[in-house]
Amino acid sequence: MNSKTKIVVLHLKELIYTGIFVLFGILFIIMLIIMFVPKKQKTEATVETPAATYVPGIYTTSLVINDNVVDVEVTVDENNINDIRIVNLSEAVTTMFPLIEPAFDDLANQICENQSLQNITYSDDNKYTSMVLLNAIKSSLDKATVPSASPSASPAITD
Repeated sequence: MNSKTKIVVLHLKELIYTGIFVLFGILFIIMLIIMFVPKKQKTEATVETPAATYVPGIYTTSLVINDNVVDVEVTVDENNINDIRIVNLSEAVTTMFPLIEPAFDDLANQICENQSLQNITYSDDNKYTSMVLLNAIKSSLDKATVPSASPSASPAITD
């Protein structure tokens, strides 16, 4: 019998290091697979586009103040109020009604931020000015509203 005995000496420290590196390698490969395999996009099928609230465009309402016409202009897209501004404001109106511009800017900022006419606040100093401007803005938004989107729309009364 010709047998040659081989003796292998393994150091426990080297075995532990090798095992840890093998585990890190396997973990690294699993992480790469998780990161780069494309995921099924189930959310695309369930996402519904909201119904249009407004007909996109620019809508105006005219106010007559001391025989001067002032237009309130509201710009909307399908779902958002983009801009509210006052046009054709003469110096005579701003001189006679100095609170009209600050009150309007405050209302316009609140409406554009909230995207709604609900919970609009104004000071008692310019209460009536704010109410007139708010009614003009509401009138412009009513023109822009899609007929089926306004649940509180009342039917027209005919004589």
